[in-house]
This record gives sequence, structure tokens and C-alpha cells, in this order.
Amino acid sequence: MISRNQRINAFTKLGQYIINNLQEEEIEEWIADANSKNNWFTVQNVHNSLLAIATQYLNADSLRQWATEYSEPQNIKKVGVVMAGNIPAVGFHDALCVLVSGHILLAKPASDDYVLIRHLLNKLVEIEPQFAGSIYFVDRLNDADAYIATGSDNTARYFEYYFSKKPNIIRKNRTSVAVLNGSESTEELAALGEDIFQYYGLGCRNVSKLFVPVGYDFTKFYEAIDSFASVGLHHHKYFNNYEYNKSILLVNRVMHFDNGFLLLNESESLVSPISVVHFEYYNTPEEVATKLATTAEKIQCVVANEEMGLNNSVAFGAAQKPGISDYADNIDTMAFLSQL
Repeated sequence: MISRNQRINAFTKLGQYIINNLQEEEIEEWIADANSKNNWFTVQNVHNSLLAIATQYLNADSLRQWATEYSEPQNIKKVGVVMAGNIPAVGFHDALCVLVSGHILLAKPASDDYVLIRHLLNKLVEIEPQFAGSIYFVDRLNDADAYIATGSDNTARYFEYYFSKKPNIIRKNRTSVAVLNGSESTEELAALGEDIFQYYGLGCRNVSKLFVPVGYDFTKFYEAIDSFASVGLHHHKYFNNYEYNKSILLVNRVMHFDNGFLLLNESESLVSPISVVHFEYYNTPEEVATKLATTAEKIQCVVANEEMGLNNSVAFGAAQKPGISDYADNIDTMAFLSQL
């Protein structure tokens, strides 16, 4: 049996390998391979995702401190993981949790993101060959003793039906929001642009909704995010979404703001289409705090400055930089695994 220390050391070495070889031939091949299978996975986005994994998840000190907070499971289980595929290697954190906890991973990567997950886990086995008996890529999860599944609200109903008889974590649609008070600096608003545009807004940690005070002037916001024009204008899928959503707003005569690559539309909905960010006015901080509380089960993270006084909010630019203990849907995956 591979010891916890060996498991942690192997993942640490994987992180070091990624950092030291991002510009080298093998990882460049991973990136090109991922991009060839999914046009949303641009070279820059895959590069950013790999670097985030290495620095946020696989830092030696953070990884060891995190892992040792949980007791080792009494029995090794086969854990089936249905992975999402919306952003590059988004399923890696679940794989990390299962393997560091000492269980056996039955991985079912999304069709849009199977390339990068396979490369990462194959490299892990190359670093620590004893992991070979703990990692399996499968099409069906019949042999699993427990499940972790990520998908839409619709697929969650399917997961709940088929996985209900065994321990499970089933995740549904979530998105992220930002709360502005009008005092934000140009630098903070530019960082908010990162929260909106990184991975083309496809992640649950991407900001899709702004809460702004009544009378808010979006001019400064649009000026601050102007540097992201290349993100929208130079990617054909994103730009096609922009033109389509713009035409819908125009045909329906819906009032909106438009800077040529991002549409702002007033709406109470939290989730917005690609190239659109919804916004909603508020009168007082207490009002917006109440709205956030009533929709908490649909929100992954809240971006705001400290002046807003919102609990558990993250700074502008930090939405897509989760730490190793920032669990999806705020469900402690490691605690779940340690109790199997």
C-alpha cells in the first residue's frame, strides 16, 4: 500500500515538474493536444490552468498541511468521479482528493476535457509507479463504492437516481457574482475583468452577475476592462456568442450596455450567457447581503472589496485562484472521503 507520505511527495513532484517544464516539449504537447480537442481550451488558458494547479494545489507545504488535517480512511474504497469539462483540468482537484486520501480513483473525465486529465495522472504514475494500482479511467462506474459527480441541474437528477444507494457528493450548477459599491479603483475593476473573462466565463467561479448601487455609472468599468478586448474579439466561438446575444437583445428591444465585446444586461438571473454579464441595482449593502443569502446554494463565490463587509468574499481578481481547501459547492470533499 502506498503511504500518505509517498502520495503527498508524488503530487509535490508533479507540481514541481509542471512549474519547471511549462515551456518544454512534453507539456507543450499536452497543451496543444487539449486545444485540438476543445477550441475553448486555448494555449493561454491551459497554461494558466496548469500553473494554477501546480502553485495553488501542489505547493509542498500547503499540500502536506491540508492532507494531514484529515484522518486516513479505515477501508480503501473505489471512488467513482464524474468530472466536469467546462475549463481545463477542472476535475483534477477531485482526483487529487481521492488519491491523497488513499482511495482508488475510478475516473470518468468529461469528453471535453479527457486529454489533460489523462496526461496529468499518467505523469503522476510515472513519478510514483505505485499509483498505477489506484488510478483507472472507466466508461462505467458500476464497481464504485462511492461517487463524486459534477454536472448541471439536469444531470444531477440523473446522478441522484443512479448513485443514491451509495455515499455520494453530487454537484449542480453554480456561478459567481461581484458586488460593487462605486469606490473601486481602476486596478480592482481590471482585476474583475479577469474574474469575468478567464476561461471565457465558462467556470463556476467566473463572475456572471454584478450587483451595483442605484445610479452606478458603468463607464469606468468598461474603461478598466478594455484590455480584455482581444479575449472576445480574437476567439471565434466567443465572438459568435457575442453577436448572437447582441442580436437577441436588439430584436427584443432590451436595454443593455455594449462595448463591442461584452454585453451588460439588467436581470435578476444569476447565470448569464457567454459574452453577457447580468447586473442588478441595490439600495443598501444590507439589501444585497440578503439577496446573496437567499441564493447562496447557487453561488460559488462572491467577489467584493473589504468595504462591503460581506462574509467569505474574495478580492477582485481572485475568483479563479481557489486554494486547495476551497471546495466546489462548499462541500468538504476530503472529510467525505475520510469517513468512507
